[in-house]
Amino acid sequence: MIRCANPLEQYNSYKSEIDTAISNVLNQGNYILGDEVKSFEQEFSNYIGVDYGIGVGNGTDALLVALKACGVGSEDEVITVSHTAVATTTSIIMSGAKPVLVDIEPNFFSIDLSKLEAAITENTKAIILVHLYGCPADIEGIKKITKRNSIFLIEDCAQAHGADYQGRRVGSFGDLSCFSFYPTKNLGAIGDGGIVLTQDDVLAKKCLELREYGWKERYSSSTLGWNTRLDEIQAAILRVKLKYLDLDNKKRIRIARMYQDLLCDSNIQLPKEREESTHVYHLFVIQSDNRDNLMEHLHKKEIFVNIHYPLPVHLQPFYTSILKQRDLKITESISKKILSLPMYPELLDKEVEEVSSAINGFD
Repeated sequence: MIRCANPLEQYNSYKSEIDTAISNVLNQGNYILGDEVKSFEQEFSNYIGVDYGIGVGNGTDALLVALKACGVGSEDEVITVSHTAVATTTSIIMSGAKPVLVDIEPNFFSIDLSKLEAAITENTKAIILVHLYGCPADIEGIKKITKRNSIFLIEDCAQAHGADYQGRRVGSFGDLSCFSFYPTKNLGAIGDGGIVLTQDDVLAKKCLELREYGWKERYSSSTLGWNTRLDEIQAAILRVKLKYLDLDNKKRIRIARMYQDLLCDSNIQLPKEREESTHVYHLFVIQSDNRDNLMEHLHKKEIFVNIHYPLPVHLQPFYTSILKQRDLKITESISKKILSLPMYPELLDKEVEEVSSAINGFD
């Protein structure tokens, strides 16, 4: 059996160090917002190339904290894409704002800048730019648009830990950026976790207040906030794994190169890489006009592929009733073709060969 993702193998790779880190937290007795969280916030901020990091409970909360720190609320609009994890849109609705969804580029799965400006109105407060599957979006292009229109830029980097664009880490370009540490991410915890990053000290202070009841001082709420804290155990685990993130990303890229070589003559469309950027292959996503039958073929061989994502947000039951219908033809077309192949750093060469052979043998 070959899994699409395998966080257990990631744990086993660093088991001794992770077990020691967990034991140290348990024995020192400070379990919430202690030294491990503070150290991880600083280390991850340094890694990305910004000054401030605010650890939170998960990636969805990271997006919500970022939106509220920008002052997003009712009557505001936030632009993003429908081809993404539903959390991106969920966070906008939870902030009180209205999501405005724009179609995507067919090659890189990120927002189509040629259609973005038409979606901007006087109510547009922010854009959430999603770097999907590990591939950086067109950051230079979108920065010009947000600057020209005085709009906040929030990077959704949940699938792009360690990716870079024009020599800088993804997550260092926006007013704020958000990461998830769900166990299958390139940098994954053993549980939930997230972080908000920024270079702006005012926004950083707002995020700190928002993550813990609106406190500037303990037990004294200066604004509305809630409880979304990265805990000490997850921070300790992430500190161990952060040391190996670049190495693990290199392993992902090597696996991607193997797939590309082995599948170059197959009847599928392989993922593309944007110029002047590094794709870190959180997922290796192919496209097939016969996707469902190919998926069934692979599952019969105990090769467990997946679809990220089978139903665009705007077509999901809850969202169809509250979102204005827009022209999202590329999004809808791609959702019927995409297929995520097994991809994680511990995937063996013989497993990559087995997956590729099964695809090449599919009629």
